[in-house]
Amino acid sequence: MSRTATAVERLLQDGSGRRPRADARRNVERLVIAAREAASDGGEITAHEIARRAGVGVGTFYRRVGSLEVLLQAVLSELLDEIVAAADLGLADPDPWAALCRFAGSYIRLRNELCDVNEALGGIIDHERTVLRDRIRLLVERAQAAGAMRTDVTWQDVAFLMVSTSTGDRTLGLRAGDLQWERNLQIVLDGLRTDDPNPLPGGPPQLPPSQI
Repeated sequence: MSRTATAVERLLQDGSGRRPRADARRNVERLVIAAREAASDGGEITAHEIARRAGVGVGTFYRRVGSLEVLLQAVLSELLDEIVAAADLGLADPDPWAALCRFAGSYIRLRNELCDVNEALGGIIDHERTVLRDRIRLLVERAQAAGAMRTDVTWQDVAFLMVSTSTGDRTLGLRAGDLQWERNLQIVLDGLRTDDPNPLPGGPPQLPPSQI
């Protein structure tokens, strides 16, 4: 499988074929890292905030990446590629259950960044969702076929369950632990392996008719 371009590589492509100057590349690398950090910790995703985190001036920001939208689109593509790559790595793993567990952790971590960047762009993800759905379905089906996971849970349920583990910082006056979402995920994964589960109420999540 061919390697996809990173966000930095996408941003440095100008069609000339010339190799970018070292200082230009360093500034772009800093801006990409800063944008991803802002998304991962829930910070403000603006040109000024990203430039501040990157340690560069706003003028350098616009000179190197053109606009906030261009930067975020490159970061969004990189995040989507990383999620798909994590799924493909899992599909190549001979242990289907270990593969699903490892992917779930990677997916939640990357999805938090993905959602914040996508929201800042106004929600542009569309066909990429189909790719991600297919990967999750295949990972779940492999784990079920191997007898490692309860079969009354659908891949659609798993998509919701993974997202549900990523919680807020506080509830009922309690403060989340430093590894709270990892703890939540482990509880969910253990529940998916239950040998004698209770019947599930209702039906699994469904796609809107327009997307079927």
